[in-house]
Amino acid sequence: DVQLQASGGGLVQAGGSLKLACAASGFTFGDYVIAWFRQAPGKEREGVICLDDRDNFTYYRDSVKGRFTVSSDNAKNTVYLQMNSLKPEDTAVYYCAADTVRCKYYTDSYVYPDYWGEGTLVTVSS
Repeated sequence: DVQLQASGGGLVQAGGSLKLACAASGFTFGDYVIAWFRQAPGKEREGVICLDDRDNFTYYRDSVKGRFTVSSDNAKNTVYLQMNSLKPEDTAVYYCAADTVRCKYYTDSYVYPDYWGEGTLVTVSS
């Protein structure tokens, strides 16, 4: 079974940094991409970033470009989301997901990955 576990959320001040981790199991990394989505209170879920190690492609939502980066440790089957220069509008529950749709096809409105993990709450105070 595909399992995804996100961790690392917490409370941080605006301008600060936080690193989330997504531990994955039950599938071969190259067969899926790992993406991060988020859902802010009262808002719809949105895609943030998508890492495709097989095709060497990363999708970024415009609002996080230059601030968020994604990396993977294949030995640990873990994908990391490094979030810098955090803003209050980044406050949301962050979810990692595994998807057979490659990242190059991602758009800002795409929120239909094959598998979802549990979310982790990120709160950015002003």
